Amino acid sequence: MEAGNKTEIFKFILLGLSEDPQLQPFLFGLFLFMYLVTVLGNLLIILVISSDSHLHTPMYFFLSNLSLVDICFTSTIVPKMLVSICTENKAISYMNCLTQVYFSMVFPILDTLLLTVMAYDRFVAICHPLHYMIIMNPRLCGFLVFITWFIGVMTSLLHISLMMHLSFCRDLEIPHFFCEVTHILKLACSDTFLNTTLIYFMTGVLGVFPFWGILFSYSKIASSIRKISSLRGKQKAISTCGSHLSVVSLFYGTGVGVYFTSAVTYPSQKIIVASVMYTVVTPMLNPFIYSLRNKDMKGALERLLCRAASCL
Repeated sequence: MEAGNKTEIFKFILLGLSEDPQLQPFLFGLFLFMYLVTVLGNLLIILVISSDSHLHTPMYFFLSNLSLVDICFTSTIVPKMLVSICTENKAISYMNCLTQVYFSMVFPILDTLLLTVMAYDRFVAICHPLHYMIIMNPRLCGFLVFITWFIGVMTSLLHISLMMHLSFCRDLEIPHFFCEVTHILKLACSDTFLNTTLIYFMTGVLGVFPFWGILFSYSKIASSIRKISSLRGKQKAISTCGSHLSVVSLFYGTGVGVYFTSAVTYPSQKIIVASVMYTVVTPMLNPFIYSLRNKDMKGALERLLCRAASCL
């Protein structure tokens, strides 16, 4: 394929998790199960929050948005992978691949920013409890969610607009189970300096700064908790942050794993394992973390199940 002639590009080949034909039924069943658990678990979180008036608070408004993002993120990747395994067709068209790249960038950015907004929400709730409802009013909450979506959408559009000017002139096999941006750039024969620079810059701005924002919020929260005299008050304050801290640790832990295995030369299998944790396992575990570690969610879930049982 000649460099500079993008119109001849028809498809990429996703090599997937494994080329062993005996593993394909197992992988199909495993990822179908995880995908269904992810979608149903996060839909249940959204349903519980929307149906219970006790949960109509800023914290759970942000959580319902996080659950929606997790559903969309997993749905960007897993269904295509399941179809490829089932049909034994690993090809993906150029435009479909770019579309997958776009959405696989949008939703992690949204995850990062929503987790930062949720950390700020916990900071206000614990450090300024008397002014919480005044500060975290519906207008501000809606504005914060709008800003996260705006930044995610526009940043990803910038990446895609630069990628559409790349030329590809060699083997278009991607050693991954989805169109991941760094793997696509490695296949380009035109200059990718601007693309790579933008990735590192945006990783710093949208990865490091939100993380420091979360650390700053929790440093203030820890300082406020130390000033609480009663043990029960300290336990209550800590319990409101436990679920969020667990999700932040899981998200950033797997995200850092993906980043460093991609940035440093590691065997492709290690990169794939880290990506599975980041794209599939983390969204699947989030509903369990919030439902099992949160008394309000467990209570609302029990009330929803009781209402459903009474209707049968």
